[in-house]
Amino acid sequence: MDFLVSASNPDSEPDAPSGSEPGLPHLVVIGNGMAGCRAVEELIARDAGRYRVTIFGAEPRVNYNRIMLSPVLAGEKTFDDIVINDAAWYADNGIELVAGDPVAAIDRAAKTVTARSGRSVRYDKLLIATGSDPFIIPVPGKDLPGVITFRDMDDVDHMLAAADRGGSAVVIGGGLLGLEAAHGLSLRGMKVTVLHLMPTLMERQLDEAAAWLLKSALEARGQTVLTGADTAEILGDGKVEAVRLKDGRDIPADLVVMAVGIRPSVALARDAGLAVGRGIQVDDHMVTSDPDVLAVGECV
Repeated sequence: MDFLVSASNPDSEPDAPSGSEPGLPHLVVIGNGMAGCRAVEELIARDAGRYRVTIFGAEPRVNYNRIMLSPVLAGEKTFDDIVINDAAWYADNGIELVAGDPVAAIDRAAKTVTARSGRSVRYDKLLIATGSDPFIIPVPGKDLPGVITFRDMDDVDHMLAAADRGGSAVVIGGGLLGLEAAHGLSLRGMKVTVLHLMPTLMERQLDEAAAWLLKSALEARGQTVLTGADTAEILGDGKVEAVRLKDGRDIPADLVVMAVGIRPSVALARDAGLAVGRGIQVDDHMVTSDPDVLAVGECV
């Protein structure tokens, strides 16, 4: 975040805590995840008095380590164990956290962001750290209750609640994330079936022999692994009940977890007229096509 430091107000007091003076230029961060908060940490370490900082987060939580969601699902860690920046960190650094109220629109002409609640905030510099969105297979039944992704703590809470009720789970996706979800649900007592479109598991990381060994090890732990399994639709009346494959097989399911990949979350930036390709386009300093807007993390 060199650009944020070099382009900031040279007359600000370097020893003042971030956000302590309303007259400071205002840095607004969209995204309370690992990338956005890490950028703010670096900014504070280099020059804590440069900006008044407001962070908008979609989740009603402090910043936590998403990589460690699998151990939480498996019962190896609690949410408190994976928190990166607790409430005291925001308070100690004078950062205003707006949690559970995601930004819905950016007005670059007025230099404002508007949250879902209708709250509007003006910025001098804007940092977009919206991360990525899980890919949802566009099949009939994808919106049924009980069909979830594996992306945040809300998803883990849904899986834990389903495991408490017992029954069968189908995980669509035999990559690392899908297999971690299947492992955690299996440990929680659910009967788990993994559906993977490709002929072998984790085909991007493993060769055929290694993938066969992995499949055998998972099956020895009680999981059912179906490769070459192409999902046709998700069945259910008011809630998920089964997954139908294109070969006609129906796999019973009280819970369906889609873990088939992610895409950069660029809708907010695109709607604001920023240059977007596969992700938000930035230069070597993470500056977007608007010199007052930066972007960082999986959204770029």
